[in-house]
Amino acid sequence: MQQQDLKAIALRTIELEARSIEGLAPFVNDAFVQVAQLVHQSKGRLVVSGIGKSAIIAQKIVATLNSTGTPSLYMHAADAIHGDLGMITEQDVVMVISKSGNSPEIKVLVPLIKNFGNPLIGMVGNTDSYLARHADHVLNTTVTAEACPNNLAPTSSTTAQMVMGDALAVCLMEMNGFTGDDFARFHPGGTLGKKLYLRVADLIADNPVPTVSPETPLPETVIEMTQKRLGATAVVNADGTVYGIITDGDLRRMLERRQPIAGVKAADLASTQPKTIAPDALAVHALDLLRQHNITHLLVAHHNQYVGILHLHDLVKEGLI
Repeated sequence: MQQQDLKAIALRTIELEARSIEGLAPFVNDAFVQVAQLVHQSKGRLVVSGIGKSAIIAQKIVATLNSTGTPSLYMHAADAIHGDLGMITEQDVVMVISKSGNSPEIKVLVPLIKNFGNPLIGMVGNTDSYLARHADHVLNTTVTAEACPNNLAPTSSTTAQMVMGDALAVCLMEMNGFTGDDFARFHPGGTLGKKLYLRVADLIADNPVPTVSPETPLPETVIEMTQKRLGATAVVNADGTVYGIITDGDLRRMLERRQPIAGVKAADLASTQPKTIAPDALAVHALDLLRQHNITHLLVAHHNQYVGILHLHDLVKEGLI
């Protein structure tokens, strides 16, 4: 098969799945609102079930809901009728996901859930199906065609299910007032967690604190920069407030100008309007500042009182870049 043929197939798949997402817009209606309100008002959890590919989508939706503040459980439709129904409590809401709504496992499961008395949501691609007829609420995820050339393999339909689940999750986030701080509490691990909770003070805790006064002679300034190994030093007034910063680059530029160094003091080299950041600022905000101004150092200051220096390498070490 030619490269152009493969590209055409891939583009057609993307186009068909994009259409399936666009086709969901009319289904975000009063029924959708009722489902969102039902889950929000529930004192239990949202138990999500499915079979086949829909079961995989159910797991993804549960993961998204849990990570965004809506307690949820995944229950495989086949396992449910062999004991897993025991995970459902009387306060839970149950959502069953199915394209056809007529799978044998679904037909067995639905009456059992109804007998429990739990509210039943059907996320279904066939509104004339068994699931749709017996559900208390229906989320319509009908698609016109699968991206599969045989119109068989779940592709567009599972995409539609996942997007509808995301739409529900985001609505619940807003209804629950779920904030970035909440997200950080639920995602403490990995790079994402670090971006959400790691603060500048955490990054510089073990860093040396290079410091000179405006009157410090150049040789002593160079020694301070060399010993502290951060490639810069803060120039600090007697009261501890920030006067400026001197970097390795400032030294190189002075030497390139062949400027006499006798009698040169720190104040003569310092950049007196340095970029600063508070110690309690998020590390990711420090990264934004460094990128925005194309620099590698930030002075850390609390109410203009010098605290330390943050280097780009501190962010690299934490995996934020």
